[in-house]
Amino acid sequence: MDRVILHSDMNNFYATVETSLNPSLRGKAVAVAGNPESRHGIILAKNYEAKRFGVQTGEALWQAKQKCPHIVFVAPHYDIYMEYSREAKKLYSQYTDQVESFGLDECWLDVTSSSRLFGDGKTIAADIREKIKKRLGVTVSVGVSYNKIFAKLGSDMKKPDATTVILRENFKEKIWHLPVGDLLYVGPATVKRLHMYGIDTIGKLAGASRVFMRSLMGKNGEMLLSFARGEDESPVMHIDESPDVKSVSCGNTAPRDLVCDDDVKILLLSLATNVSHRLRDYGMDAACVQLQVRDNELNSFVRQIRLDYPCRTGQEIFNAAYKLYLRCARGLRIRSMSISATSLIYSGSEQLSFDPMIEKIQRRERLEEAFDSICDRYGSGAIKRGILMCDPDIAEIGLKSSPGILPGLMHR
Repeated sequence: MDRVILHSDMNNFYATVETSLNPSLRGKAVAVAGNPESRHGIILAKNYEAKRFGVQTGEALWQAKQKCPHIVFVAPHYDIYMEYSREAKKLYSQYTDQVESFGLDECWLDVTSSSRLFGDGKTIAADIREKIKKRLGVTVSVGVSYNKIFAKLGSDMKKPDATTVILRENFKEKIWHLPVGDLLYVGPATVKRLHMYGIDTIGKLAGASRVFMRSLMGKNGEMLLSFARGEDESPVMHIDESPDVKSVSCGNTAPRDLVCDDDVKILLLSLATNVSHRLRDYGMDAACVQLQVRDNELNSFVRQIRLDYPCRTGQEIFNAAYKLYLRCARGLRIRSMSISATSLIYSGSEQLSFDPMIEKIQRRERLEEAFDSICDRYGSGAIKRGILMCDPDIAEIGLKSSPGILPGLMHR
């Protein structure tokens, strides 16, 4: 018997919540936008009225204004979005205890065992849509299928306020003609690569050989091939289960273009401190450090380096990131930077070592733990490195960056 998996996606979530909170915005073109004074002047989310004018997530406010002169920009209210997300998840939990978040506005539900109580997947989807709309004032698109990948694809196929069912018996007819980029985890770079080999639809991807996909993209290629063929068997996590942490990242836009090494050091050290603190919270060490740089012309690139020893000290993370900067970005006018700690492993008990490098890292670790305890008790500004006092504006940008697991994307 096939599983019954739902994927619920709250439509234009940020923008819809804003219009729900402020009825005067209803019927107008609305975009949730960053603060231009902090150089975050881009579109984070938009409603359907703005979308009709071609407004896109990620573009500058002036570009959106050119397309839609009467557009209304509103500031984001993440605490409110979190509350809406929690309320939606409470409603989902009435149907099953297998509820897995995919961002604030999306969740998978495994209702296989609930069907006898609440009806088939399509019936449950309709009930969820109605209740979310009534309680939160937000419309929902729901995909229903026998696996997570096709359920997600179904929720994207018809918006807003719709249910799309993809069954084992009809998935080839329903989705194989769609662009390959519609498949989950197939990003722009992967699309471009697949197009080079004539693979432009999900069906053509499904028809590729496993040997070819492995040679082209390694394990990821085999994974995407399985997805296209409907062979995804990944489970929906329990509502209280946390996903494995794969990376911890921190990044932000500087208050001005960074043009000298000293300014870059301040930002990187504050970001590294933030990442290091989070790694200790998770009890993990990083074996690899990744640096993302965006210049003042909005060109960006990512570089990474392996650490000599897995660790979680801010100093070692900073050293690695700064080495990448000197190698790849020195001389650029830098607009924003982010640091990611990747290839994570759970740290065990500290072992005595005669290796002076490991001994040095362990001493730094104990020192930084003492820093953490002071900051946790008296606030993040209670104790700082002296270099961060050289330019508090840059330091604060880094220290107040929103750290997280797997750096979040802007809302569609």
